Amino acid sequence: MNLLRLSLAYIHARALNAALNVLLLALGVATIVVLLLFTQQLEHRLERDSQGIDLVVGAKGSPLQLILSSVYHVDIPTGNIPLADAEKLKANPLIKASVPLALGDNYQGFRIVGTNHDYVSLYQGAISEGRLWEKSYEAVLGSDVTAHAHLRVGDTFVGSHGLVEGGEKHEHSPYTVVGLLAPSGSVLDRLVLTSVESVWEIHGQGREEHDEDEDRADPNKPRHVQPQELTALLIQYASPMAAAILPRQINAQSALQAASPAFESARLLSLVGVGVQTVQAFAAILILCAGLSVFIALYNALRERSYDLAVMRTLGATRGKLLAAILIEGLILASLGVALGLLLGHALTEVLGNWLHAAQRVTITGWTVVPGELVLVVAALLVGLLSALLPAALAYRTDIARVLARR
Repeated sequence: MNLLRLSLAYIHARALNAALNVLLLALGVATIVVLLLFTQQLEHRLERDSQGIDLVVGAKGSPLQLILSSVYHVDIPTGNIPLADAEKLKANPLIKASVPLALGDNYQGFRIVGTNHDYVSLYQGAISEGRLWEKSYEAVLGSDVTAHAHLRVGDTFVGSHGLVEGGEKHEHSPYTVVGLLAPSGSVLDRLVLTSVESVWEIHGQGREEHDEDEDRADPNKPRHVQPQELTALLIQYASPMAAAILPRQINAQSALQAASPAFESARLLSLVGVGVQTVQAFAAILILCAGLSVFIALYNALRERSYDLAVMRTLGATRGKLLAAILIEGLILASLGVALGLLLGHALTEVLGNWLHAAQRVTITGWTVVPGELVLVVAALLVGLLSALLPAALAYRTDIARVLARR
């Protein structure tokens, strides 16, 4: 007797019922798979983009907003800080290194970041073509920008005011592409990099403001010079002691704000985690409901098959074979649900990842496997097996004489 063929025949006889059970289990598995893939890749990306950055200093405001805008480039900055304050802070002996950031413009939605070459080194970025910028209005493109805009070394482009697409274009100040970055899997891929001086010059910082009519009336009148500003400083500590002293010192004794990427990222993940855990609980309920549905289906089917099972016993089938047949049936339903759920989960994650990528947010892919999926597969199969256990035990204890006597 081929138990696998027998179990498949029983499933085929109740195809609609079996399909509903499989779909219910698949939906629960797919939901958890999407959450596992999304949260683990998001956490890895947050860690990757904040590596080597101990502290971010910017204008007063929300610490989380400062981190999101200056490290992950997904929010609006809290404001700008005077260059003089930044230079004074850089001289602090508790600081090993600092990287300046000057924001304000974008190109087709990709942020133009004024900085220095240390920013590329921070993420182990590598040039795939050309070189890094050396003077004003020279730009280096991240790999995502290159793929989206189809620009090459030697091409020119014009930035737009603001950090989102649609602002006024700076037609008078075109950039020249001098280098293309290789994909790094970091925030570099989504940025246009140039010098801080480029951002200053485009926005008139450091330039004298004057009115020609007033100049003719009083040529000796002092002119107003727009102050040069930075958006943020990315800081590395000189010693472990700096972690305890520097943030408090900056927040208490200056008009600047200091925020820790590690702390704010953990807070962000904890906020996201509340929603994720709620959805995971709902998905777990779906899986348990699928297990209950499989149990009810097998139990009802067992009552309908009691005569068939009794006949099989009289033909030589052992109690163990009847037990195995029901367990195999439950395991087949669970396996189909798990396989469909994994396929749906990875496909939905890939669709979500493509949408996020098109929106120039984080990069998420569905074509990867995370360790938590193995635990999920084992748990779902166990639910299916347990759902079949009681019906299988009842089949094992079938009283041949009583069943045949009723016929």
